[in-house]
Amino acid sequence: MAKKETKASVTPAMYDAVVSPVITEKSQMGAELNKFTFNVADWATKPQIKAAIESIFSTKVEKVNVINTKGKTKRFRGTLGKRKDIKKAVITLAEGQAIDVTSAN
Repeated sequence: MAKKETKASVTPAMYDAVVSPVITEKSQMGAELNKFTFNVADWATKPQIKAAIESIFSTKVEKVNVINTKGKTKRFRGTLGKRKDIKKAVITLAEGQAIDVTSAN
């Protein structure tokens, strides 16, 4: 027996989980293959990210891959500093689905 799919309503926590889209050359090449990259909150899990993307953009997500990037230690005007740690999610959409990350919803 198949699982019954329930559509989650959009909540403020979903907007908090997905911080921003990543707009780079590499992420745009992935968009041609139905893979979209987003900066996400460090507390967000794969199921939370999947539910948020499906609800916010009304799409079907096949897979979520998560990348934790540690911030580099750099010198700012001779003083040691550290860039922020970033958590990114690469979302693979089902065939025929698309997200327009350049427009605001």
